[in-house]
Amino acid sequence: MAMRWPPTPFTADDYAARMARATRVALDAGLDGVLVAPGPDLVWLTGYEPTALTERLTLLILSPRVRPTLLVPTLERPDAEAAVLTIGVGVVDWGDDADPYRAASAFLRPGGTFGISDATWASHLLGLQDRLPSTVYLGFGECLPMLRAVKDDGELYRLTAAGAAADATYTEIAELPFAGRREYDVAADLARLLREFGHDRVDFTIVGSGPNGADPHHEAGDRVIEPGDAVVLDFGGLMHGYGSDTTRTVSVGEPDPEVRKVHEIVRVAQQTAFEAVRPGVACGEIDRIARAVIADAGYGEWFIHRTGHGIGVTTHEPPYLTPGEPQPLRPGMCFSIEPGVYLPGRFGVRIEDIVTVTDRGARRLNNTDHALRVVG
Repeated sequence: MAMRWPPTPFTADDYAARMARATRVALDAGLDGVLVAPGPDLVWLTGYEPTALTERLTLLILSPRVRPTLLVPTLERPDAEAAVLTIGVGVVDWGDDADPYRAASAFLRPGGTFGISDATWASHLLGLQDRLPSTVYLGFGECLPMLRAVKDDGELYRLTAAGAAADATYTEIAELPFAGRREYDVAADLARLLREFGHDRVDFTIVGSGPNGADPHHEAGDRVIEPGDAVVLDFGGLMHGYGSDTTRTVSVGEPDPEVRKVHEIVRVAQQTAFEAVRPGVACGEIDRIARAVIADAGYGEWFIHRTGHGIGVTTHEPPYLTPGEPQPLRPGMCFSIEPGVYLPGRFGVRIEDIVTVTDRGARRLNNTDHALRVVG
């Protein structure tokens, strides 16, 4: 994919197509429409993100019965109109002296069933239920989990660029010193490099050295990295609204023989799972394949998390590569493949790439070397 930066902004037609798709998918799922609160779904559908998190009800209503409508507090109407009128969304406001749930109920069919975004506050859902007690609300995670899973060309472009920026970050960090520095010093370098290579937001910089590497979500701390440590580096964030997430495990000086052995097992598991990706294969099958390699090598009980997760406007979203997950892969889906082995009190190893499903197989969005890198 040829890269030109910065990317062309998404157009009104892009957002209109996404809203139409959401409405169509909802109808196919037997819903009367969808309700979208501020959060990643609202950004994906409209490009609108309120300037401040507010307790006041904000809700996009998509239904074949009405024009796409954004219900907002009166004080936020100017910003909302500037963002969504050009994409065909009407704006309705409510004042602080009004009942926002009554205002929302005018667009909802009593007794209907609506999908509601997972980011909706519980207090708002309870308010809607109190106003229309006969109406049923189902979370997107239950009724529309794949709504954002298949990426269009513009999204793939941004994810590819984010992956390349994360790769550049790894290339640079591997040239810096590790021994004698604290984990949070290396984490600070990762955050700095991600921003230097174009990230707008850094979401996580995991640096798990020695025994801390056996905790998959270890928060970088004040442990001093020592010669002989295996160090798990897992980092990512958002670049022009789309995520990166990659992991490599390095050795500070000559690796322990078991570190080298485990690293090779994880490398083979990651590669074998990648080679199995193609349209129609179940997400759970990719998990099974990666898990089998590690189990056959005698480390199965120490692979303690799913094989992967989707990525897009958030760094964790459907699809999920979990045991038994029947969801079939489709071209345009993007997700991590990240098997790992975690030996408590000793060390951990994880290798992670973001990949996208193509018509015939898969393409990596992370392309740095999988070999065990020795750092200073």
